[in-house]
Amino acid sequence: MELVFQKVETEEEVSLLAQLASGIWHEYFVSIISNEQIDYMVEKFQSVHAINDQIKHQGYEYYFMNVSGNNIGYLGIKQEEGKLFLSKFYIQKEHRGKGYASQAMEFLVEICKDRRLGIIWLTVNRYNDTTIAVYEKKGFRTVRTQVADIGSGFVMDDNIMEKEIVLEEK
Repeated sequence: MELVFQKVETEEEVSLLAQLASGIWHEYFVSIISNEQIDYMVEKFQSVHAINDQIKHQGYEYYFMNVSGNNIGYLGIKQEEGKLFLSKFYIQKEHRGKGYASQAMEFLVEICKDRRLGIIWLTVNRYNDTTIAVYEKKGFRTVRTQVADIGSGFVMDDNIMEKEIVLEEK
């Protein structure tokens, strides 16, 4: 199946994205963090209000990952200081393991090449061994760890990972 990346731009698309995010987060993170923290993080980072603020005021771009007219996942990115921050990268459970993550990574590398960005970086929960292994397979390496207080007594305990992008000489 062909994977299509569709930029999230309209209010309706933001609403669909928030619904998709909530479903994926509640399915995926339940084995890593508490339901209370999932609810808090979805509201803080992936609600309609939060996504709109990120797009309109913080320089974020979101893309649906679409197969046969169905949104199966999404990416959230932000360009900053010669790097691309991969803020969000989620795929619905039934669509994992089908090569879509590799296609998404190719899409991100092309964005980096087009914009002359030499590094993709991201944060990943340091207890999320499956995802860390996927990122390592895609050429990312852990450069440091961080614990960030996100409010309401919750923290994000993350690895910071980077992947270097080879840029063509101009």
